[in-house]
Amino acid sequence: MTVMEAINRRRSVRKYKADPISEETIDLVLGAARWAPSWANTQCWRFVVVREAETKARIAEALRQGNPATDAVRNAPVVIVACAELGKSGFYKGEAATDKGDWFMFDVALAMQNLVLTAHELGLGTVHVGLMDAKKIEETLQVPEGIRVVELTPLGYPDEQPKVPKRRELSEIVFHEKYGQH
Repeated sequence: MTVMEAINRRRSVRKYKADPISEETIDLVLGAARWAPSWANTQCWRFVVVREAETKARIAEALRQGNPATDAVRNAPVVIVACAELGKSGFYKGEAATDKGDWFMFDVALAMQNLVLTAHELGLGTVHVGLMDAKKIEETLQVPEGIRVVELTPLGYPDEQPKVPKRRELSEIVFHEKYGQH
């Protein structure tokens, strides 16, 4: 599978088989996340791999009511929770280097994109989950001060084939030389 095939074929999966995932496979997807680019190579991301049903249930309870990924978090064999060390990414000599402040959201997103594309290549399903009470999840996972939960994904073998979502045409999202200029 090429990178473009993985990008074009990956879908958000919310139903998973109960089949276990090997440690080797989990290490492969986490290894791909580790190789993502980051601000000044700060690698601010941290990952918590959750397999215990009780912990997954507590995480699912921390998702916003109506979140379509709630059952997926509860039932997938594994949930990977992506965290970030604050105050590292986007900083130079202790000061925010851009008007964006802490760059951790960008870096974690890059790592998670590597993770989900690699998972797809390995026949696994994922879905980016961010509609949650991160503080409750941090309490559940005993995340230390200075680290924040950013997002999570269930990880498992798909038990559904999600539909291909409609995408905007390039002409709707790409401008040349100035914003709005086609």
